[in-house]
Amino acid sequence: MIHNHSAALPPDAASSPDDDGLHGAPSKTQRKKNMHDLQKLGEALTQYPRESWATLDLPERLQDALTETAHIKKHEARRRHLQYVGKLMRDVDPEPIRAWLKAQQTMPAQEKAYFARLEQWRTRLLADPQALDELHVQFPSINRATWQKQIAAARHERQNGLAPHHFRALFHDLKNIFATT
Repeated sequence: MIHNHSAALPPDAASSPDDDGLHGAPSKTQRKKNMHDLQKLGEALTQYPRESWATLDLPERLQDALTETAHIKKHEARRRHLQYVGKLMRDVDPEPIRAWLKAQQTMPAQEKAYFARLEQWRTRLLADPQALDELHVQFPSINRATWQKQIAAARHERQNGLAPHHFRALFHDLKNIFATT
C-alpha cells in the first residue's frame, strides 16, 4: 500500500517552486525585482560625480564599480556590469541612498552650486599645492599646518586605495569654513 504523506501536511506547509521551501522568504520573482531595483539605484548613482557620494559611506568596491560604469559603452557589457553593481548593492542599506537621490533631485540650484563649489575646492586642494595658499588668503583664521596634514592624509588615502576618511573630513572642513561666510 502506498501512502501519500503530503496530504498530512498543513495547507500552509506546501511549498511553491518560487519560495525555495522557506516560509516567509521572498519568492524568486520578488528577489529578482529587488535585484533590479538595486541595479537601478546603482545606475542612478552613476549620474553624480564620485565625490558627491562621500556622505553615503559606500564600500570602496562599490564606488569603484560605479565609477567604472561610466567607461563602459557597449550595451551588453554595461548590462552585465550593472548586474555586478546590483550584487554589490546587496551589502548596502538602500534607504539612505534613496533619500540622498531624492534630495539631489529636489535640491535647489543654489544649494547644488554651493556643494559643487566645495567639491571644486577639495579637488583643487588635493591636486594643487598652491590651492591651500589661496584658501588661507580667503580664510586667514584656518590653521595651515592642520590643513596640510589633512590634505596629505587624503592624498595618501586616494593613492593607496584606502577608505576615504580624511577625504570626507576635508569636505566637512571646507563646508564648515564656507558656512561661516
